[in-house]
Amino acid sequence: MIEQLVGKSYKFNMGALKVRFTFDSQTQGSFVVAEGGGLAPDGHAETVKLDLKKIRDGVYLNSWTEASGATVTHVEDFANGTLYSNVTVGGTLYNFVGTIEEA
Repeated sequence: MIEQLVGKSYKFNMGALKVRFTFDSQTQGSFVVAEGGGLAPDGHAETVKLDLKKIRDGVYLNSWTEASGATVTHVEDFANGTLYSNVTVGGTLYNFVGTIEEA
């Protein structure tokens, strides 16, 4: 259930891009970029409106638009600790596969 994510923080590790993400509510999240990998400045923090949908137990589709206009779409597989991420910055699409770990 989505409610189980609320109030929890996770480390999203996508290689060169590392983010700490917190589910503030079912419709809001906040993140801090630990390592931006050239896509975002290290230390950048933002609160975003989420479009969060449960696919099945432990697997969610999570997407948002950042203040810069960057868009992010994740398939977050908490059951297997795997993250699939599509990020569009400046019209360029970046694809990542990484890990999820509770922070």
